[in-house]
Amino acid sequence: MGETLSVQRRGSVMEVTVDRPKANAIDSATSREMGVLFAEFRDDPDLRVAIVTGAGERFFCAGWDLKDIAEGGGADYDLGVGGWAGLQELPGLTKPVIAAVNGMALGGGFEMALCADFILCAQGARFSLPELRAGILADGATIKLRRRIPYHVAVDLLMTGRWMEAEEARAWGLVRSIYPAGELMGAARELADLLASGPPLLYPAIKDVLRLTEELDVRASFDLLNGGHVPSVKRLYESEDFIEGARAFAEKRDPIWRGR
Repeated sequence: MGETLSVQRRGSVMEVTVDRPKANAIDSATSREMGVLFAEFRDDPDLRVAIVTGAGERFFCAGWDLKDIAEGGGADYDLGVGGWAGLQELPGLTKPVIAAVNGMALGGGFEMALCADFILCAQGARFSLPELRAGILADGATIKLRRRIPYHVAVDLLMTGRWMEAEEARAWGLVRSIYPAGELMGAARELADLLASGPPLLYPAIKDVLRLTEELDVRASFDLLNGGHVPSVKRLYESEDFIEGARAFAEKRDPIWRGR
């Protein structure tokens, strides 16, 4: 990766740190790099969980770097294979992703956190969608935020650009846990290791069922699931891991997951 991204592989866990002083804002080139990186994570059978965070303690990510536009360079809308920050629209990403929000998450930084399955944050972390001040639609947040928190709270954030403190975000269920700054990455790694030790074929099934049934009623959701229309679920129930899980439960031992 380039100078703006730090990537560390720790066993089956990939850690990505956005490092673009002063505010970890992401330009289109960085977004394209992240798309390549997360596509490789998606396709690597030895990688099971990803953590994304920001360098330093003040900013997780300040969103889209508008410097080129402000200086008259025009907008580069090629965000890469995964869309914004490599995660927003990356097809087929069914592995768990953790956002370790170490500081302020503004605009696209907030949207990057929303791309994760788990959001952990440091004490003092804050969230905001200030796009309205620049007359820009916070597209990812407009689509996703109302699915994560109550509609009226999402609209408030989108239309006022106000700050949401970490405690409020946790109260609405947006944030899983809040940690002292020095403990955030340790907590994120502990969670990542827990997920990485779990059944690797189960997570794609969970994420696919959540995604495919999001707009369906309960009856239609069960019809989809029971009709064998979700390939990842079919693969799970036809796998060696499915048999291993049952045997381990019956034998009162820890299962040995092989991902097949």
